[in-house]
Amino acid sequence: MRQPLKVLFEDNHLIAINKISGVLVQSDETGDVTLADMVKQYIKEKYAKPGAVFLGVIHRIDRPVSGVVLFARTSKALTRMNELFRTRDIQKTYLAVVEGKPARTQETLIHWLIKNQDANRTSVYKKEKDGAQRCELTYQLLKSRDGLSLVKVKPITGRSHQIRAQLSEINCPIRGDVKYGASEGFDTAIGLHAHQLFFTHPVTQHPMTIEAPAPQNLIWQPFASDVT
Repeated sequence: MRQPLKVLFEDNHLIAINKISGVLVQSDETGDVTLADMVKQYIKEKYAKPGAVFLGVIHRIDRPVSGVVLFARTSKALTRMNELFRTRDIQKTYLAVVEGKPARTQETLIHWLIKNQDANRTSVYKKEKDGAQRCELTYQLLKSRDGLSLVKVKPITGRSHQIRAQLSEINCPIRGDVKYGASEGFDTAIGLHAHQLFFTHPVTQHPMTIEAPAPQNLIWQPFASDVT
């Protein structure tokens, strides 16, 4: 049975969902039901809308990642939110459970990434390289116990698999992320969670903070009291 949507915010212009891990945001070659499909159905049923429902995909997070995903309910909101993302006038905060412990309590990481589309994997380089995209994030170590650490991550750029690849590069692969060096997998989930979005509402111009609690599952269990 499909789990009900966890709606974090909703108005006439935007809708934010706390995505569970394992669900696609947007369709791919698998043909699996996507989060966008579920949200369209939710809107159609809640508001008894006839015909097709407009829903704009503003951004995506990877399939095994959980957390905040924001959609636009109008074309005006979609255009304006796309511009906020393009100009980086939106702040994103992630929580991650990683193997090991970062060498520093907090740090800015700058790397260059090249995405292999066939393997769906990103290679990381410490120096500029032809064809590579510069990426940057900051992290802060929150807690460490039993060979695992809880870190807060703020990506400055928005590259594919950026957080996963950069944390792996400093020998702290995300828990469950065997693609980037984790020692064990957890079915369809990894320990990366889109925790918070902060932005100015594209229509009302009010400051918005949308926050999603982290999952209560085996991956996050060592830090359950720290992420609720």
